[in-house]
Amino acid sequence: MKATDSDQLELKKLLARCSEKDARALKKLYQSTSSHLFAVVLRILKNESHAEDCLQQVFIKIWNNAGQYNADIAKPMTWLSTIARNQSLDWLRRYKNDQLNDGDEVLTEMSDNYQDTDHIAQRWQASDQVHHCLGTLNKDQRQCIELAYFDGYSHQELSDRLMEPLGTVKTWIRRGLERLKSCMNQSI
Repeated sequence: MKATDSDQLELKKLLARCSEKDARALKKLYQSTSSHLFAVVLRILKNESHAEDCLQQVFIKIWNNAGQYNADIAKPMTWLSTIARNQSLDWLRRYKNDQLNDGDEVLTEMSDNYQDTDHIAQRWQASDQVHHCLGTLNKDQRQCIELAYFDGYSHQELSDRLMEPLGTVKTWIRRGLERLKSCMNQSI
């Protein structure tokens, strides 16, 4: 969802009203963002039924945490997408043994190993700093990180999509995350 400035302003207002427990605001927020957030969740879970259930949890989390949204740190859609992504990864960890058609420990491992990077990315996603730091990565590292971290691709999916060996993709992501973390820590 490419939100215009007026869309961003409307989402900010809806989040503010949600923080005051305005159920009508949550309904409007859901109508405005659910298709995009569902796509984020479905991309990670690869199972429509599980994605629908997970999306419900996403909106419960949004409802309960709307007061924590800070417009100085992230754009509303970025904040909402991060919640959807994180909830999806939590779902994968929790239901790993339920055969979610993913068999993908890679995302769970990536999330667990880079908790600091995840926290930093949430703080800086909407800023120029993250774009600057992503710009310091080579093309392959940047592409892999953006597809894996923001779009939910697994290492294997990246390997298949980019027609590169799995080990190469893992190395690009690991080294890219290390450089990204280092660059972002310098600016904090």
